[in-house]
Amino acid sequence: MTINAGPFAGTTRLTSRRRELELDALAAAPAVDLLVIGGGVTGAGVALDAAARGLRVVLVEARDLAFGTSRWSSKLVHGGLRYLASGRIGVARESAVERGVLMTRTAPHLVRPLPQLVPLLPGLLRPGQASLVRAGFLAGDALRLSAGTPGAVLPRMRRVDATRARQLVPGVRAVGLAGALVAHDGQLVDDARLVVALARTAAQYGATVLTRVRAEQVTGTSARLVDGLTGQSLDVTAGAVVNATGVWAGEVDPSIRLRPSRGTHLLVDAAALGHPVAALTVPVPGSTSRFVFALPQQLGRVAIGLTDEDAPGPIPDEPQPTDAELDFLLDTVNAALTTALTRADVRGAYAGLRPLIDTGGGSTADLSRQHAVLESPSGVITVVGGKLTTYRRMAEDAVDTAVRLRELPARACWTARLPLVGAPGHRDSRPAPEGAVPASLLARHGGTAREVLAAGGAEPIAEGIDVTRAEIAYAVTHEGALDASDVLDRRTRIGLVAPDAARARAAVEEIVGECLAR
Repeated sequence: MTINAGPFAGTTRLTSRRRELELDALAAAPAVDLLVIGGGVTGAGVALDAAARGLRVVLVEARDLAFGTSRWSSKLVHGGLRYLASGRIGVARESAVERGVLMTRTAPHLVRPLPQLVPLLPGLLRPGQASLVRAGFLAGDALRLSAGTPGAVLPRMRRVDATRARQLVPGVRAVGLAGALVAHDGQLVDDARLVVALARTAAQYGATVLTRVRAEQVTGTSARLVDGLTGQSLDVTAGAVVNATGVWAGEVDPSIRLRPSRGTHLLVDAAALGHPVAALTVPVPGSTSRFVFALPQQLGRVAIGLTDEDAPGPIPDEPQPTDAELDFLLDTVNAALTTALTRADVRGAYAGLRPLIDTGGGSTADLSRQHAVLESPSGVITVVGGKLTTYRRMAEDAVDTAVRLRELPARACWTARLPLVGAPGHRDSRPAPEGAVPASLLARHGGTAREVLAAGGAEPIAEGIDVTRAEIAYAVTHEGALDASDVLDRRTRIGLVAPDAARARAAVEEIVGECLAR
């Protein structure tokens, strides 16, 4: 596949210097094929899809990559079992297919199989509910098979005894435990890392990726871009403009009507649940399709989530969990634990807003997770709805629409077989011999782990935090981080726990400053 011409085409490195030079190049030649607004997983996916088809692409993000909803997910790459339970077969199968693409071709270095354990405990499941869960898991197996994902990647559903259940989740309540049902799904090591990998791979194929750049006066063929660092502006023209700003889509295109839904997670130390290796899955009382999950995470944490609450009003930069949501999550998960968790166990919490399409009344939990590609009266093409797992299909549909409506000179989509930076098969990926790099670094960077280690030292950035000094430097020299917040909150997830961020901040600021000064 031919890579677009340009001073940086062919390299995945995103740096502050590259940003400056590409802004200058854009000012000198401000006509592009496609302008993408929004640097979350969908916008980065659109940029990669279009650039890989041979289009001249510019992606602008007013803040940082993965600043919005894309960093606040459960980190699950799921097969759509919940949608199958509610009769949304098309959405469920699309999820299963895209999960398989991520796990076998595009990003297997970032996604691992995660056992999901439903304990068979008295009082936890209503009469007949265990049979419904088992039937759902079997249907999920059928979805996996129909999507072509092998059992070696995602093992089939099984029932385990109480001893095995407590090996998988040591904190599960032992009294009355009659075993558990176990199914497998996909889990990202970090959702923000997926976004960065997409943006870097898009840059390799010639896309211009500009953070801290705001789009104003947007039409279907033009926009004014304002550099948030210098205040300078430039006008660009485009064959098509794609609005991929998620919950902020209505600010770019006022014709879009969204009904945001807030999903909240809390973080506890993994030790509080006995260092589980499976996700504890607890039914929400009164619901047949909703669960609360206790999900093992990097950095020695477990994320417990999630909620589904209406979030009307202005869209905040960083949504905040409510006390009621935290209490709901604790109360629900405690029904399955030997030792109840309290507010004192909560190390951090976060919330994200789902950009759901407003279809009228009812609960947000009942709104469709199907995405939509819409053309506004001004000609802006907006892609909205959907979910993280199906970002690639959303991007493909958005670019297909732009190509069709604007007759852009693009080749066919091939992102279903395009490995992201760090994945096996990507030209910059170099497998690291066992023990050559820390296991946590390998899990976050895959085939670029040795390159990351070469950027700095292997020692932790702070005591008790398994993020290396090399990863901090690499975030600046290769991943487009422009300040300490970019590193703490998105290139790593140290910032999710405030005391961790406080301990690491001085060292992170020092390394970031040194790298930017080079």
